[in-house]
Amino acid sequence: MSSTGNRLSTTCCIIGGGPAGIMLGFLLARHGIAVTVLEKYKDFFRDFRGDTIHPSTLELLYELGLLEKFLALPHSQISGLTAIIGGRRFKISDFSHLPTHAKFIALMPQWDFLNFLSTEAARFPSFKLRMGWEATGLIQTNDGTTTGVLANTPDGPVEIRAALTVGCDGRHAISRDAAHLPLIDEGVPIDILWLRIARQPSDPENALGYFNYGRFIILINRNDYFQIGYLIPKGAFPQIQQEGISAFQQSIERIVPFLAGRAAEIDSWDKVKLLTIQVNRLQDWCSPGLLCIGDAAHAMSPVGGIGINIALQDAVAAANILTESILTSGATVHDLQRVQHYRESAVRNTQRVQVFAHRILSRALQSTGPVTPPLALRIVTRIPGFQYLTGRFIGMGLQPQHVRKM
Repeated sequence: MSSTGNRLSTTCCIIGGGPAGIMLGFLLARHGIAVTVLEKYKDFFRDFRGDTIHPSTLELLYELGLLEKFLALPHSQISGLTAIIGGRRFKISDFSHLPTHAKFIALMPQWDFLNFLSTEAARFPSFKLRMGWEATGLIQTNDGTTTGVLANTPDGPVEIRAALTVGCDGRHAISRDAAHLPLIDEGVPIDILWLRIARQPSDPENALGYFNYGRFIILINRNDYFQIGYLIPKGAFPQIQQEGISAFQQSIERIVPFLAGRAAEIDSWDKVKLLTIQVNRLQDWCSPGLLCIGDAAHAMSPVGGIGINIALQDAVAAANILTESILTSGATVHDLQRVQHYRESAVRNTQRVQVFAHRILSRALQSTGPVTPPLALRIVTRIPGFQYLTGRFIGMGLQPQHVRKM
């Protein structure tokens, strides 16, 4: 990246240092392409970041020669997902038969994953990660072609000129807003309350969650504590607050009995954060000089914990499709459209599954009494191959990607 005063230039400027942004930067830099990744925060620590590294992503790390090094970091492993419904355990998916080298989900705080991946990417001289640099807008010509990014930095505002700008800046993306790309919103009937409770070594592992009394609770193992997702009907948080923190504590312990005595840690609503769930997608992922991928192009629901892996698959697909063009004549809008054309069907079908799951969850959240597991669930989970199929969908996605060899 070259610089002149408060003006910089690079081949590719990536807005957002999440999984898609760091992975795309890594893949382009390994081909010698000059990449600058802008991350508005000074570190990666965010409670709302997903922690599930699925088998499809672990396979990408294997193809990059990084799997063994990655798995040396502290993490836990889950070979299948179960749910406790009305006090009965149901195995929903099995990853043991997947065509991957790591047949499990690795649970690791996403900030550890991003620190790992960005450190490996920094081994390439053409990779630059700028922490604390916040994109504030796009540089565009009169005809709407994006030629770079405006950013605020610790040293003041800068202009970053780039042949290609990639928006990886999530569901509130400045990239898509600045380019006036139209958004299609699916609408979601549920939200999540986000909190943490201390974990004991003897606690059972259960990655999918507990459902009873009209509530669904997801537990994410972060070693010394559980990150907890408490599903509620959309707009219900004010009523829950009105009922009082004591009633909320009792609800948690009633649904997840082994947490008895620990919910008292949640002694203030300041310790409970509302995460508004979105499922949406751009009509067009790109315009001349700009491509959006990951949540910037299509916000995913937390259902299945697959959002991070979908974003990473976008990044790999974009690198596979665009690298040769970037290295030769430069990526045209036709090249950028190829990324959307290739990825859109898998993304939309995944969102359809999530929207269907939302409808089921929304109806279930209307009940108030003890839950009896539905007969259909008891039958379908016993069908041979069911757990394998769900394991493949959750673990691999509808369109698993592979790193193109150099």
